Order: sequence, then C-alpha cells, then structure tokens
Amino acid sequence: MNKGEESKEKKTQRTQERRPVSREERMRRKRERLKRRRRILIAMMCAALVILILIIAGIVALVRHFTGNNDSGGKDSGQASDLTIEEQEAEKEAETEPVSITISAAGDCTLGTDEYFDPSTSLNAYYDSNGPEYFFQNVKSIFDADDLTIVNMEGTLTEETARQDKTYAFKGPAEYAQILTSGGVEAANLANNHSHDYGDKSYTDTIETIEAAGIVSFGYDRTAVMDVNGIKVGLVGTYELADGMGCEDEMIANIKAVEEQGAQIVIVSFHWGLERENYPTENQVNLAHSAIDNGADLVLGHHPHVLEGIEVYNGKNIVYSLGNFCFGGNSNPSDKDTMIFQQTFTVENGELTADNVTNIIPCSVSSESGYNNYQPTPLEGDEAERVRGRIEEYSSGL
Repeated sequence: MNKGEESKEKKTQRTQERRPVSREERMRRKRERLKRRRRILIAMMCAALVILILIIAGIVALVRHFTGNNDSGGKDSGQASDLTIEEQEAEKEAETEPVSITISAAGDCTLGTDEYFDPSTSLNAYYDSNGPEYFFQNVKSIFDADDLTIVNMEGTLTEETARQDKTYAFKGPAEYAQILTSGGVEAANLANNHSHDYGDKSYTDTIETIEAAGIVSFGYDRTAVMDVNGIKVGLVGTYELADGMGCEDEMIANIKAVEEQGAQIVIVSFHWGLERENYPTENQVNLAHSAIDNGADLVLGHHPHVLEGIEVYNGKNIVYSLGNFCFGGNSNPSDKDTMIFQQTFTVENGELTADNVTNIIPCSVSSESGYNNYQPTPLEGDEAERVRGRIEEYSSGL
C-alpha cells in the first residue's frame, strides 16, 4: 500500500470515529455514568457509617472501662452494672428499715482550775494522782452504751498565761482532753463565757486540742454535722449571755446551714440564763421556741450551774439547764445535783419519726457528798427520786 492509499484509509477511520452517536446511545451512556456515581456514593456512605459505628463503639468501651473501674474496683462493666443494681436495691431496702440512735447530754465540764484556787483540792491535783480515766469512770458505761455523748466544755486547754480580767478564769493542759476521750464523750460545745479565758489563742488552742483527740467541737459560728450510725446529726452552739435575743439570727442561720449539709437531726446547745436560778428567763424560753420553730429537734441548755426544767414544745424537748457535770470550777458546790439527759431518735425512710423516747439519769457531780472529787456519779434509790422530783417541779410550770 502506497502512502496515498494509507492516508486515505486513516482519514476514513477518523471520519467513522467522529460519526454522530444516536440519541438512544447517549441516554444509555448517561444512565451508565449515573449508576456508577450512585454505586460510588453508596460505597462512600457505607464506609463513613462503618467508621462512625467504630468510633461510637470505641467511646462506649472507654466509658464502660472507666465507669467499671470507679464503681467496682477494676471489675468489668458487666459486673459493675450488676453491683450497682445490688447496691441500689440494698439502699432501697435500708431506707425502709428504721434506724434509732441514742444521744446523751451532760452539763458543764471545766477540765482544769482557776490559778487562784487551792491547788491541793483542785481538779488538777486529782488528775495528777489518778490519771484521766478516773473522772468519768462512774458514767463511762452509760456513755459507751449510747451513740453520741455531748457536753459543754467550759474552760480552755492551753499553755497561754495572759489571764483575762475576770472573776474566774479556767484552763488546763492539753492532755486533759483525755478525760473526755477516755470517758466516751464524742462532741463538745465551746460557745460559753469561759472559752476565751486566756485570750483568743486559748480558744483556738482548745479547738485544736480536742479535735486532735477525736472530739467534735462546735459553737458560735462553727457548726458540725456528724454521721452517727448512718444518721446525720447537726450540732449548733449559741452564746446568749452577751447579746440576749440578738443571738437569734445567727442561731437560725446556723440551723439552716447544718440542714443544707444534710442534717436529719438538729441539736442546738445554748449557754444562757442566770446562775443558780432553777427557772428559765424569758429570753431562754423565746430562744428555745425559736430554735424549734426553725428546725431544731432538741435544745440543750447550760450556764446556771444548777438544774432547770424540761419543756416539751411542738413535740420537741427543751432541757433548760443540765447543771454542772465534771466541774473543776468549784471544789465544793452547795448544789451537786445534776443529770444525764438521753433521747432516742428514730429515722425512717430518711425522715425523723414523731416518737419522743427520753431517759433522765439523776447524778451528782461528785461521788462524795461532803466535797467535790470531780467524779460525776449516777444516783440511786431515794436520792435519784429526789432529783427526779426536783426536775418535775421545775418543769411543771413550763
């Protein structure tokens, strides 16, 4: 084939390639292209869905892993889930079972002496001779059998020497906190007129000392919420002597504060009234009623150094004065009668029930009748009935 013929054949071939395509052919090709695009799009969407599922599965696995570690100490998520259900069922069952706690309250505890007292007859001398267990040994079994024991700590535990200019000022060394711990006392009110006898530092020293011994302290602007056998008990201490009814606002605010912390039982301890008076003042009555109206479940009083009556107000008890207890403030008080007031509270389904189970244990501040040996002791027989009769007498007009 010569060049002319070859060129003619290629020209014919190109002409045939450029020949117009029919409309049907174009539509067929377009449908094919659309099908290919849909297949590609579907494949991409499937791949994206698979990746998303894998990501979600990974996140869920991580969450279950960490949640399982936190809830079940490293057990797998299935076990953690089972344990959580069991715990929830146990908690639900526990909520239906009532829980009761018994609280004991005693009066003024002055663990030390005034530097102007006769040292040979002071509480300090008895401590040096007998050690810390001596003082509460006659009431220890009572305090050990209850769930919470509260006293009024009237004095300071400090090494400060700058005595305040006042008639009586009390202090003891830090080791005297062992008197309370060895006697089964768990909580102490510090809102009273002897908490700063050796200045502000003596007050903070006392807080640090008894807290270090494992005793919960409260009073003034310091409240406490204790867990007692699973029940939260709020403790408020109010000092009335300086401000009279002016202390009411702080007292109410403190009640609300412990309630916000989950307190199911609220106890308000007042330092109030007149010394050696067996009947409460108008301020005592008004403050006690206000405390209960604002959420208190029990009101405890001290400062008069003698017993006062017990009032039941809106179903709640007001013990206007518990008297002295382990009292280093007097080597031979003329009135040695005192008491341990006990109340049993019952919480059911998270709420305090309306029961009012109380017990009064008549005591003397001393196991000796002729002087104070600083060893509070339960009374028996006629002596116990005599003290109960006094309490009933002081309570009758309330």
